[in-house]
Amino acid sequence: MTDFIDGLLNVSPIVAYIAVFCLVFAEDALFVGFVIPGETAAVLGGVVASRGEVQLGTMMALVVGAAIIGDSAGYEVGKHLGSRILDAKALRRHAGRLENAQDFLRRKGGSAVFLGRFTAFFRAVMPALAGTSRMPYGRFLAWNAAGGIVWGIGFVLLGFLAGNSYEAVAQAVGRDLAVVIAAVAVAALIVWHVRSRRRRQRRRAANQRQV
Repeated sequence: MTDFIDGLLNVSPIVAYIAVFCLVFAEDALFVGFVIPGETAAVLGGVVASRGEVQLGTMMALVVGAAIIGDSAGYEVGKHLGSRILDAKALRRHAGRLENAQDFLRRKGGSAVFLGRFTAFFRAVMPALAGTSRMPYGRFLAWNAAGGIVWGIGFVLLGFLAGNSYEAVAQAVGRDLAVVIAAVAVAALIVWHVRSRRRRQRRRAANQRQV
């Protein structure tokens, strides 16, 4: 793993862009996240940007795009393969965690797609589970895009700020740092939900006064 990280940090800019995009995309579309977590690739993309070898904004856009597109591909896999994907050999040893993910999706719906982006296992399987459950794609895409934007920008920026301390960051990513970013995301989600509900209440009150 160390050799892989060092290799990624010493390639040409175009190769760095392609490698980070492919790793983030494949995490959700092809379950590569069980081997190489996508946040590691996102953080390394930020580290490369901190060295001036690639553009920070471009790297953020690529990671966000890869996250959203990869999730959409995972959704289609689940939609068309259904329960067969859940019975795959690679997932059998994770039966308990997979059941937890399914229960989380049933209870939280679209918000599970958003919050699942910040947990490695959920991030790898949630898109396929959403497709299997026949969640409307428009609803899935909205929550998926919101999670991809917060997650992608957050972890690339984290790598950019960490610079050459990427090894310490890579060890912490997926645990404490992921919890912090998820907490910020949840807080933003709650604020958005409360404000939306208040706007609906004000509209209803205004309509009642007009009547």
